[in-house]
Amino acid sequence: MKKTLAITGIALAMSLGAPAGIAGDFDKQIKARQAYMQIFSFNLGQLGAMAKGDAPYDAKAANAAAQNMLLAARMDNSAMWPKGSDVEVPGHKGETRAKPEIWTTWPKVSEKHQDLTRALETMASVAGNGLGAMRGAMGGVGDGCKGCHESFRAPKE
Repeated sequence: MKKTLAITGIALAMSLGAPAGIAGDFDKQIKARQAYMQIFSFNLGQLGAMAKGDAPYDAKAANAAAQNMLLAARMDNSAMWPKGSDVEVPGHKGETRAKPEIWTTWPKVSEKHQDLTRALETMASVAGNGLGAMRGAMGGVGDGCKGCHESFRAPKE
């Protein structure tokens, strides 16, 4: 069992370290990014529903959602964002809305992500402390999301 896990781990590490553009296919990276964004959307949806009064405030659920978002923001997802995996990548039209500016204006996108992470740190520290505290942190999280989406995400077609 340990040998199987070790081999699997080595294979995974090797595949993550391989240049994404070898075959010019960014399918896995784009799908991983979409899943990553779904994590944010799912958890932000829970917080948003509570903030709007569409769902009852639940301190435990609010705290869990905020912690989930913060953990996702802190993970190293650089392998999901290889240069060239943007809206202009051949064969992936409509699969990604990432603009090429993500890579051409670096480190601006990194700074925006740091802003989001700071807002999520605030949210994670207050989400379980009452509806008012959670609502107070929502604006910063929304602004953090918009920081990248407005600058580095193409509009829906």
